[in-house]
Amino acid sequence: MDADVLRDRRLSAVVSVWEALRPLGVGLHEAELVVHARYEALGDRVQRTPPDPLDLPSLAARVAALPGRVAAVEAVWDGDTVHGWFVDLVAVLDSPEGESHLATVYHRSGRPRPGVAAAEAGRALACHLQVPFHFASLDVPDLDAPRWRTSQRLAEGP
Repeated sequence: MDADVLRDRRLSAVVSVWEALRPLGVGLHEAELVVHARYEALGDRVQRTPPDPLDLPSLAARVAALPGRVAAVEAVWDGDTVHGWFVDLVAVLDSPEGESHLATVYHRSGRPRPGVAAAEAGRALACHLQVPFHFASLDVPDLDAPRWRTSQRLAEGP
């Protein structure tokens, strides 16, 4: 577990603790608390994974490597028990239809809230690409917020 924590592999560390201690009745939540305590104990020795870059040149380079034309840039809330709420920044593709992950914005102390940071980066990228930017729920995490493609189809009508 400590090796995973030192390499900032929180999920792997939680799985290791949970699998090792499950026969003793330790649940997933308790395993997360153990890993959290190890992060605190190991402190500055943890090789923290740097956040995904949100600067325009980095995002534009990711878009340039995509297999199709970008129709929109979208920010979407997601969350898990390890990171809490975070925002994924995605490129919505026309051809082939789909989407491609550009960055994940987690809460970091001393940094803007994930929604604010993702919206700023997403707007800049959308402006650069001359496509719409969509973020249905800037201030409140909402897994059911309408997505850009769904909104477009509703606007087009039957």
